Amino acid sequence: MIAAPRSGSGKTLVTLAVLAALRRRGLAVRAAKSGPDYIDPGFHAACTGTPSLNLDSWAMPPALLDRLAAGDGGEPLLVVEAAMGLFDGVVGPPGRRGRPADLAARLGLPVLLVLDIAGQSQSAAAVARGFALHEREVRVAGVVLNRAGSARHRDGAAQAIEAAGLPVMGCLLRDPALALPERHLGLVQAQEHGGLGAFLDDLAARAEDCLDIDAILAAMAPVAAAVEGVPPALPPPGQRIALARDDAFSFLYPHVAQGWRRAGAELVAFSPLADEAPPEECDSCWLPGGYPELHAGALSNNRRFIDGLRRFAATRPVHGECGGYMVLGAALEDAAGVTHPMAALLGHVTSFARRRLALGYRVATLLRPSALGGEGTMLRGHEFHYAQVTEPGADTPLARLADAAGNDLGAAGGVRGRVSGSFFHAIAATMP
Repeated sequence: MIAAPRSGSGKTLVTLAVLAALRRRGLAVRAAKSGPDYIDPGFHAACTGTPSLNLDSWAMPPALLDRLAAGDGGEPLLVVEAAMGLFDGVVGPPGRRGRPADLAARLGLPVLLVLDIAGQSQSAAAVARGFALHEREVRVAGVVLNRAGSARHRDGAAQAIEAAGLPVMGCLLRDPALALPERHLGLVQAQEHGGLGAFLDDLAARAEDCLDIDAILAAMAPVAAAVEGVPPALPPPGQRIALARDDAFSFLYPHVAQGWRRAGAELVAFSPLADEAPPEECDSCWLPGGYPELHAGALSNNRRFIDGLRRFAATRPVHGECGGYMVLGAALEDAAGVTHPMAALLGHVTSFARRRLALGYRVATLLRPSALGGEGTMLRGHEFHYAQVTEPGADTPLARLADAAGNDLGAAGGVRGRVSGSFFHAIAATMP
């Protein structure tokens, strides 16, 4: 696991550098991300050539977590990028707090601690030592320094950390060229990064020069054997699922798609941005989250998509998550304040111009049957969006939400006929 004391320390950069270097050496490696995140796993996949899964100790039942971590044996090396700080999470029972440390302890993952040493030097040793001693079940195997201002700066911090008993496995110097472009939900998606191949090649070369890849490989430890017979995270909404897939609809967790395929379902991709309708041979349609607010005008004008979606919904289930939910509504107001008509399969109106951040874990209890499951089904997931509902419409609510602490957040989403949707991103159904 590649972790850090806090967000913004350089975990993603170091993770990509390590992955790129391992692939350059011809090693088969897979990656995962701790907690809810759609963006970073896309960069992992660009490095490894295989989907990057999410591992979440709060949202996922332990058996599912073990099954996903073990993999299928095709890529024997696993690198997990932590979220936030190593010990950051929510209040809950031990091992189920959504902390990267939960994963490190449960799966026996040695931790490579990334320390941003901008503004400090020898004092970094106290931070490293504190993290190494904080929990006995979590083993910090080594440290990587980031944003050192010079070789002298690097050496001062490294000598102090090594004197505290922790090996330093490399250092990246401060360099503006290492920054990745960002937007409102994080980094720009990997598929939209035109120079990503050259960027990763540069990172691989820097990793070989600046990181001790041999020491990082030597620090790895086995993950527990695969658990068999684990049901999918979410039940498939159909046997053949029409899946919206393009720059506007890309936020589908790989473990969900993997579980659907394991259960025998087929996923058939189509592109609303290319004015494609859900394929007629499918028996359900799933509109994932993404960035429809950046493409609202095009989506509104794509009549083949809108009309085809309406025809499809007349006879088969359609579900929208977050961005998909926005497109299922009557209208969407973009950042410039322009309102665009949407599919009107649900009655709500959403706005990205009147932004309000909604962020956090959620427990959803379904109030009506839908593509997510039957009435009373409980799911764990999250919300992460800046858009908000400005006109609620008159549809039946889809679910009742609570946060990770159990606080009631009220009813959310909507159901009308075979159509359902909400801002809630489902990670996994609860298991007995």
